[in-house]
Amino acid sequence: MDFSLSEEQQMLVDSIEKFVANEYDFETRRQLATSALGFSATNWKKFAEFGWLGVPFAEQFGGFAGSSVDVMIMSEAFGRVLVTEPFVPSIVLGGRLIERLGSSAQTAEFLEPLINGKLQLALAYSEAGSGGNPAFVSTTAVRHGDDYVINGEKLTVLNGPSADYVLVTARSSGHERDTQGIDVFIIDPNSDGITRRSYPTVDGLRAADIKFDEVRVPAGQRLGDPNENLSALESVIDEAIVALGAEAVGAMEVLVQTTVAYAQTRKQFGVPIGKFQALQHRMVDMFIAHEESKSLLYMAALRLLEGGDEAKRSASALKVKLGKAGRLVGQEAVQIHGGMGMTDDLNVGHYFKRLTAIDTLFTYGRIVNDMSHMQLNV
Repeated sequence: MDFSLSEEQQMLVDSIEKFVANEYDFETRRQLATSALGFSATNWKKFAEFGWLGVPFAEQFGGFAGSSVDVMIMSEAFGRVLVTEPFVPSIVLGGRLIERLGSSAQTAEFLEPLINGKLQLALAYSEAGSGGNPAFVSTTAVRHGDDYVINGEKLTVLNGPSADYVLVTARSSGHERDTQGIDVFIIDPNSDGITRRSYPTVDGLRAADIKFDEVRVPAGQRLGDPNENLSALESVIDEAIVALGAEAVGAMEVLVQTTVAYAQTRKQFGVPIGKFQALQHRMVDMFIAHEESKSLLYMAALRLLEGGDEAKRSASALKVKLGKAGRLVGQEAVQIHGGMGMTDDLNVGHYFKRLTAIDTLFTYGRIVNDMSHMQLNV
């Protein structure tokens, strides 16, 4: 199978690599992660000017009709430098869900400013006890005249602190685990009755827990069909898994290269530690873990183009592999770097934290169920 990039894809990669080489060194990234916002608003505007925010969207919405493969190669480049800007939460999760579920009026209202970098989104679906399963919805939506009244709480909302609008799942009918009766609302997080508790995550990004207490939402801010919304939710989560998988693959690549380079220069007993066979074996294991993850990433991105159950299973397989491979690569990188690997001044620990955070995201029961009967035909 030919995995070479098209001319347009290579131009996209080149533009990102040029930008990060000039403006996104490790020290700059570390300062952004510890800032109040957690990312650069200036960079976000540049992302829009370069056209990166419009890649996944159809041309009718002002996008570039890019595929899951295009998003993958962008995210892999972002992962190599640990970009803190909320591309996946705002664009892949929030934007793509509006594109799938929104009416023509809703897509016109939100997608154009999103692509132009004038607003940001977040998806709030995870709840206490849900294990991240999007079908588990105990937050309620009750119709009152022309409004819906929302009550409940959402946890670990990625980009929750900075989002101008939050896409919130709420149950209008059925029990908390039913696959139907799930509504999605576009809500201004500054509305009356909303409380946001914002915090940094282990990898230096931002999330929020959001509580809804008698929040009134106009019916015009309701998306999709409550009996069909779950399918769209699962699909955009699969897209996010592939995008984050690409970030992880990019991060693992840097850790492998950095560790090999360090082992070639760090001396013990008068020779580089890279000469020791035991460490050579461990670095080979890191290399293999990265390559295996990359292969599964490519397969998952291509299967997303096809859709259906194979796309879901491939995303599930990638998710499981990323956790194991990221842990191995991160731990070995820290160990081989010795005491320096534990310091905040070295980039190794920051990459390991990002891999750890990615491992914890979007893990829910469907993955276990899919893996139990998966047949992979690469």
